[in-house]
Amino acid sequence: MADGIYRRSGHPAGFITGQAIHDLSGRPIGQLRDTHVYSLSGHYIGELYDGMVVNKNMSLGTIGPSGVAHAGAHEFGSRGPSGCPFPDVFDKLVAPHA
Repeated sequence: MADGIYRRSGHPAGFITGQAIHDLSGRPIGQLRDTHVYSLSGHYIGELYDGMVVNKNMSLGTIGPSGVAHAGAHEFGSRGPSGCPFPDVFDKLVAPHA
């Protein structure tokens, strides 16, 4: 069973299977270690908080790159806007990293 990842607006953005983060089409885009979110290349992105990837002003460096495989596409319904006090940084998972 996959867990959805949402934007602050409440719209679905991706999903988690095990320690892998995927976009809604199933393309691998990140890694999850506990609540820490990393890009596939291992750069720290943010924290998983209330089903969102957010910036909590932490800096955890990098971990090793991931060999995450493609997963099947998933659909999740909207869940309504979030009152999350932290900025949404999901887009950093799909942006190029140094």
